[in-house]
Amino acid sequence: MATRKKRQTPQQFQAPVQETKSKTVFQDEFQTNVGRRVEDFGNRVEGSGKKFLYGLGALALLAALIGAFYAYNRRANAEAQTALGKAIETSQALVTSSPVPTGANVKTFKTERERAEASVREFQAVADKYGNPAQEKAKYFVAVNKLSLERAAAVQELEALSKTSGEVGALSKFALAQAKNADGKSDEAAALFAELAQTDNSIIAKDTVNFELAKIYEKQGKSTEAADLYFNIAKTASEAKDSDGKAVRMSQTAREARQKLEAINPERAKEIKEPEIESPFGGAPLGM
Repeated sequence: MATRKKRQTPQQFQAPVQETKSKTVFQDEFQTNVGRRVEDFGNRVEGSGKKFLYGLGALALLAALIGAFYAYNRRANAEAQTALGKAIETSQALVTSSPVPTGANVKTFKTERERAEASVREFQAVADKYGNPAQEKAKYFVAVNKLSLERAAAVQELEALSKTSGEVGALSKFALAQAKNADGKSDEAAALFAELAQTDNSIIAKDTVNFELAKIYEKQGKSTEAADLYFNIAKTASEAKDSDGKAVRMSQTAREARQKLEAINPERAKEIKEPEIESPFGGAPLGM
């Protein structure tokens, strides 16, 4: 049976929904004509009055130029996001040996390497053509997809990106930590995850970071440190409430953390009570 694999991508970088629009050419008639109009009107006056009018004309022209710049910038950003979205679609394409049905508009690759190579080319094209923020995001995706092609170079690129601020910096540091851990450099990976855990960011859940760090501690034989992290993840989730003060269902990460804790420290795991979720149809509370 043919295998089908699809890479998950952070929601922040999901391909944007495209709307069919006719292409328009930006023309700012005010910008084109303002200089000529001020010149014509200015010829009718003399002295300081003329200088004053030229001053007003310069301000009006500046405003027009600023408006033109922002209009161009919006178009450029839209083009960059569209190009980035198409590259993301390529990186998520199916890997399968099965033929695509006739008429199906689905991009597929025979091997993961072919998909990675195509993804790197498309993301690099975005990085070369556009400025930030699309450029920085594209560089991140280039490095991630390059991990299976040129691992040393990819790690080097992730290290550089991990030193930047914002979401790309956080994502790069997380990917770098995973790569280090996979390469057997658990101490370096743990240090990176620990740094992320101390940083407030909106792109990676803190529970996800701490869970990865706990797994490394567990692998290193640091059972106490691992148990502390697993306990905090699961305990916090079990006591979480929604805006109405009702218990909420534990996340998959929290449930896995509790299972890990049960294996390391069963007695401590008993302190975590499953939240009683109210049934939307009334009656007895729902279990996990």
